[in-house]
Amino acid sequence: MAVEGSLAAEERQAALLTALRDHGRVAIDEAAERFGVHPMTIRRSLKALEKVGRARLVRGGAVHVGTEEFEIRQSRALSAKRRIAEKLQPEMREHESIGLDASSTVHVLAGQMPTVDHLLVVTYGIPTFQQLQGLAGVQAILSGGELDSRTGSLVGMVAQESIERFALSCCVLSTSALDAETGTMEPTIDEAAMKHSLARSSKRVILALDSTKLTQRSSIRSVPLSDIDLLVTELDPDSVEMDPFRDFVEVR
Repeated sequence: MAVEGSLAAEERQAALLTALRDHGRVAIDEAAERFGVHPMTIRRSLKALEKVGRARLVRGGAVHVGTEEFEIRQSRALSAKRRIAEKLQPEMREHESIGLDASSTVHVLAGQMPTVDHLLVVTYGIPTFQQLQGLAGVQAILSGGELDSRTGSLVGMVAQESIERFALSCCVLSTSALDAETGTMEPTIDEAAMKHSLARSSKRVILALDSTKLTQRSSIRSVPLSDIDLLVTELDPDSVEMDPFRDFVEVR
């Protein structure tokens, strides 16, 4: 008990997250006894986990909120996502305010932001918001809304209204699927609505996606190609895979 009671705050928080993953729930009083600390200390640690989308406080404790799916998606096509982020570096330097969606592709971009004097970045993705913390010259704003634990994003009417209050010079979106006739497609109404709101609030709309999405289909329409200014993939712009989109949008 003495060893557990001496755990540093970050170690205790990691241990609480492990307990949440293993058991689905943590009781504050039991955890306080286990770690040899005051119940309010445990509550603060659980509150910190709630802020990053890993837990939800309930009476007497917290329950687990999984973000494993986001982490799995983040690891897919990682080299392609890094190449896309490299291509977008000049765009990030040209704007004073940008919106970023909650996708794993855009999360990689957030981790490769160039050095800027001042850039306002608005996002509804909790992992992306975290990625932006501490970057020189970047003022990051997280929308309000309801947490979608599957994606780590904030969604719903409050989130949409929060995003639409901004007049952004640019936004960067990804998508689950893209078709030249249908435009972007998403698996949920909430995610489609959030991307539509972000595009509507932005003067310039950039769609960034790895090329596997060019052959996918999904169920909910989101942003038509007519609303997109630039399409960026990891492919060479002259690739034949980009031919169906050239008449609708600039390809890079």
